[in-house]
Amino acid sequence: MKVILVEPLIPQNTGNILRTCIAVGASLLLLRPHFSLSDSKMRRAGLDYARKSPPQEIESLDEQLEQSPSFFFFSSKKHKTSHALLTSYTEISYEKESLLIFGNEEKGLPESLWNRFPNQFVTIPMEKECRCLNLANACAIALFEVRRQLNAACK
Repeated sequence: MKVILVEPLIPQNTGNILRTCIAVGASLLLLRPHFSLSDSKMRRAGLDYARKSPPQEIESLDEQLEQSPSFFFFSSKKHKTSHALLTSYTEISYEKESLLIFGNEEKGLPESLWNRFPNQFVTIPMEKECRCLNLANACAIALFEVRRQLNAACK
């Protein structure tokens, strides 16, 4: 299981996501461009985990999608031109090789992904008044759902 962050902006979120990935046995991939991994905020948020299992930097999301039979884009909003409701993240059957893909903290996921993969978008249901969840919290919710489905016990 892998988490891909598309052009992440906030080192603290990425550090927290890295810790969660390590806790559940997932890998973290960062799509460039992004902040410097030597950023002190990233090191502080990721504690010593970044040394044990550093995030992998990638140049192309398409390469990752081509290599994976199972991938899902997480979004807090439905597409601007689509009237379809997003599927809840709990209604998906995940695989050990699933990619969980999240947009950055400001813009979310690019429009081009909505156009190419409209049926691969899922959401974490929440009250209408809530605009969105913190990126690190959304990743944690998704990762632990995948782990629950795969019946993977903590070691």
